[in-house]
Amino acid sequence: MVASAHPVATAAGARVLDDGGSAFDAALAMAAVTAVVLPAQCGIGGDAFAVVRDGRTGAISALHGSGFGPDGADLSFFSDRGLDAVPLTGPWSIAVPGAVSALEALADLGATRPLRELFAPAIDLARHGVALSRKNAVDLAGCASMLTDDPGCSAVFAPEGRVVREGEVLVQADLASTLEAVAADPTAFYRGALAERLVSGLRALGAPFSGEEWAAQRARVTPPVTTRYAGHDVHVNAPPSPGYMIAQQLGLCGDELSRTELLGARAVATMARTAIRAFADRFALVGSDQEAWRTLLDERVLESARAALGASGLTAPLRGAGDTTSFVVVDADLNAVSFIHSNAFTFGSGITVPGTGVVMNNRLARGAYLIEGHPNALAPRRRPMSTLCAWIATAPDGALRAVGNTPGGDGQVQWNVQILSHVLDHGLEPQDAVDAPRFSVSPGSDANAIDAALRVSCEARIGAEVTDALRDDGLPAALVGPWAGGGGAQLVEMRSGALYGGSDSRQDGHALGA
Repeated sequence: MVASAHPVATAAGARVLDDGGSAFDAALAMAAVTAVVLPAQCGIGGDAFAVVRDGRTGAISALHGSGFGPDGADLSFFSDRGLDAVPLTGPWSIAVPGAVSALEALADLGATRPLRELFAPAIDLARHGVALSRKNAVDLAGCASMLTDDPGCSAVFAPEGRVVREGEVLVQADLASTLEAVAADPTAFYRGALAERLVSGLRALGAPFSGEEWAAQRARVTPPVTTRYAGHDVHVNAPPSPGYMIAQQLGLCGDELSRTELLGARAVATMARTAIRAFADRFALVGSDQEAWRTLLDERVLESARAALGASGLTAPLRGAGDTTSFVVVDADLNAVSFIHSNAFTFGSGITVPGTGVVMNNRLARGAYLIEGHPNALAPRRRPMSTLCAWIATAPDGALRAVGNTPGGDGQVQWNVQILSHVLDHGLEPQDAVDAPRFSVSPGSDANAIDAALRVSCEARIGAEVTDALRDDGLPAALVGPWAGGGGAQLVEMRSGALYGGSDSRQDGHALGA
C-alpha cells in the first residue's frame, strides 16, 4: 500500500511494489518523482526525514536528513548588516540541503535495486515534462515575482517570460541531468564537481558557504524516540525534527482523549493546550545539538505539566507557514517507510543555481534564531531546527499498526497527534482519519514571526458550538473554511491482517494497493 499527495508519485510507488520491489525501493522512486512533480514543496535542494520499519526484524529506525548553515554565517554576520532575523528568501536563507544524504541512507537501509533504476521514472518526467497540476499552478502564480527575479528559477519555471500555467508542460531538463548524477553517486552532491558548482554558484550570490560544510554532510540514522500511547508504541524523530513534540503531546494527553467525544470541545481544548505547552517548551529549551528535550518526556515532568495545562498565560512564541510533501509505503513483508521532504517555504529560497535545476531551501531562515545564548541560536555547524517529522505506530509485541505523516509547518506535530488519536482512541479508518476536521494552534516555532498573537483555528466542520466553548475556556478560537485547515496527511494502517490506506482530500493524492 502506498499513499502520497500526487497521483503520479502514488502510481510510481505502486508500480515498484507490483514489480517486486521493497518499501524502501518504492519510497526512493516516490521521493524522486515528487521532487519533479511537486517542485514547490520538495526536492533535492531541501531536507528529508523518515521513520522506517524493517519487516524481518521489526526494528524501527529514524532517519534525519538536514544540513548545517553556512560556515560563514553566525549572529554577527547578520547583526553587522543591521538584521535581527535571517531573510526569508535569497542566498542568506539557505542551509546545506540534506535530502540527497537522506536518500542515500534510505537506500542503505533496505533498497534492493540501484538508484539508477529507481530514479528512472522521475528523470524521464523531468526531461520530457509533466503537465502542471492546479496545485502547482497556484504555487507558481503565488511566487511568480520571486521566481522570475532569479535567473536559475526563471529558466525553469518561466522560460517564456511568465510562469508556466495549469495544464502546460513543465520541462526540467537540468534537473534530469542532476538526478542522473545523484543516482550514479549520491556523494557527488556534496563532494566533487557537482558540489563545487552548487557551492560556487551560491557563493557568487553572496551565500557565505565555505564548501566544507557541504563535504561534512551526512544523514543520521538513529533509534527513534518512542512513547507508549493508547496501548501502542509510537515511534518518531528526535531533534532537529520536532517529532519528539508528538511524543510530548501524547504524554500530556494521557488517556483523556479516549474518554472524550471525538473532536468535541473538551478534546479540542486538551490537544490545543498540549500544543501550546509543547511549543513554549521548545522555544525555551530545545536546540538541534542539545539534550534538554529529553527531560520533557520524563513522566514526572509530564505529570507536572499536565496539571498546569489549564493555567492562564501559556503562550506559544512563534508562528509561520510552510510547504512540504510526504508519503507512506508498506510492502508485503511489512517493511514500512514514513517519508517527508521539504523546501521549507514554497520554492524555498527562490534560488536555483543555473544549469542544475535544483531549487534551494530556505531552512536557515525558518529554523535558526538570531538570539544570543539561545539553544537554537544560529551558529556554524549547528543544524537549524526543522518542522519535518514522521511516525510509525506498533503494537506492544512490535507488530505494525499504522504509518503516517503530514506536511504543514508547525501544524505537523499537532495534526499527527490528532490523527493518532482518531485511529488509536476512536478506531477511525484511514481515509476518515485523514479527512476528519482539524484544528491548529498558532504561533508555533518558526523564526520569522516572534510575538504573534495566540490563535486556535478550527475547520468549520468542527462546529461553532465547539469554538464558542473554547473561547469560554479562554482559548481564542475561530472558524476557517470547512477544508481550509491545511496539511495533506497520508496514512496506512494494518487491520485484521490487511492494509488500508488513506490520502488527505485536502491535496491531490491517492492511496493505492499493489
